[in-house]
Amino acid sequence: ALSGYYLVFVILLMNGRQLLTNYASYGIYENISMQLALALSGTIVYATGARINFQINEKSGARISTKTSARIIRLAQLAFGVCALIWGGAHFVYMNFTAPMVPKWLPPGQVFWGYLTGVCFIAAGISILSGVKARLAAILLTVMIALLGLLANGPMLVANTASHFNWTESALNLALIGVAWVVADSLTKK
Repeated sequence: ALSGYYLVFVILLMNGRQLLTNYASYGIYENISMQLALALSGTIVYATGARINFQINEKSGARISTKTSARIIRLAQLAFGVCALIWGGAHFVYMNFTAPMVPKWLPPGQVFWGYLTGVCFIAAGISILSGVKARLAAILLTVMIALLGLLANGPMLVANTASHFNWTESALNLALIGVAWVVADSLTKK
């Protein structure tokens, strides 16, 4: 229910308006993909535990397998793969915002890590979409998002705890760690 509510009100109604007015801005696609990822993880959790894999044949009364849960989960995984592609693209489009978030002490440089993490997001998205080493990619993506939180968001939050932006970024990062983890777990071998 919460995933459905979030999908309709937050993604479609709130962000949909922004998309119509700012369709040429890459940032709106990044924002929508982050919000969509949150709804997708809830959808995966629901589909994993729901009993929606069977329907009753009206004539015979027999239960017929529909594999609905598996289809919902795979659709959510594919949508998450697209989200990862968008996040990776944002690292390239907004390098002027990405690079300064990387600690200056981290060699070989801030721009290098900005581009590398962008490539890693894109590679993970392609892997999840193609199904080639998808679980490994999702696990590594989870680790990378967690490291980004520790190395980029963490110091910014400690340096300025009064900043609403720093708290929002840290909370979103924590939520995206959970999303990537849910996707990685849903990609386990049957």
